[in-house]
Amino acid sequence: MSLQFEIVPVTPFQQNCSIIWCDETKEAAMVDPGGDIHLLKEKAQQLGLTVTKLILTHGHLDHVGGTAPLAKELDIPVIGPHKEDAFWLQGLPRQSEMFGFPLTEAFDPDQWLEEGDTVTVGNQTLSVLHTPGHTPGHVVLYSDEANVAFVGDVLFNGGIGRTDFPKGDYQTLIDSIKGKLWPLGNEMTFIPGHGPISTFGRERASNPFVADEMPLY
Repeated sequence: MSLQFEIVPVTPFQQNCSIIWCDETKEAAMVDPGGDIHLLKEKAQQLGLTVTKLILTHGHLDHVGGTAPLAKELDIPVIGPHKEDAFWLQGLPRQSEMFGFPLTEAFDPDQWLEEGDTVTVGNQTLSVLHTPGHTPGHVVLYSDEANVAFVGDVLFNGGIGRTDFPKGDYQTLIDSIKGKLWPLGNEMTFIPGHGPISTFGRERASNPFVADEMPLY
C-alpha cells in the first residue's frame, strides 16, 4: 500500500490542486482545491476515489476558492491551514474582488492544523509542519513513507513564495525552507502550489534563493 497523487491545475492562476489517496482503501483528500471543482470531481471519479476531506496549506484565494462549495456538496470536513491564516480566510470576499474572481465567501475550517499534527488519508498518514513566511499560517504536509511533500507556496521549482503580502516575511520564509524542509532529506519530492515538481536536493543545489552549495548528484 502507498500514497498516490495526481496534480490538477485549476483557476486562471494554474494552481496545483493535488488529489492524494491511499491505494489500498481508495480513500482520498484534495490539497488546496482552489476552484474548477467540476474538474476535481471528475478526476476523482475517473480514479475511482472517495474524497473524505479537503486540506488547505494556506488561505490565499487561488488555493482555497473551491473549498466551501466542495465541502458542502460532498459533506466532508476542511482541515487546515494554521490558525494564523484565519484573517486570509475571513478576507476572501475582498480577495475575490481584488483578483477579479467570482465572490468567495469567508469560512473557517473544521480543524486548524498545528506543527506536529498528523492527517490520515485511508491507511496513509501525513505529518504537518508550520512553515510561515509566505503567509503566517502556512503549513506543509509530508509523508516519510511515500517520500513526498505538499508545500503550497513556500517553495517552487527554481523559486520561493512571495513575501510582499500582509504578514509575509522574507527571512521567516527562508528559515522555514532551510530549517523545516531541508531536514526532510534531499531525495524528497515536493509538489509546489504552482509549476512543476522537484526535489529538495535539486533546489538546495540550484535554486537561486535557497541554494547552499550542495553539489548536484
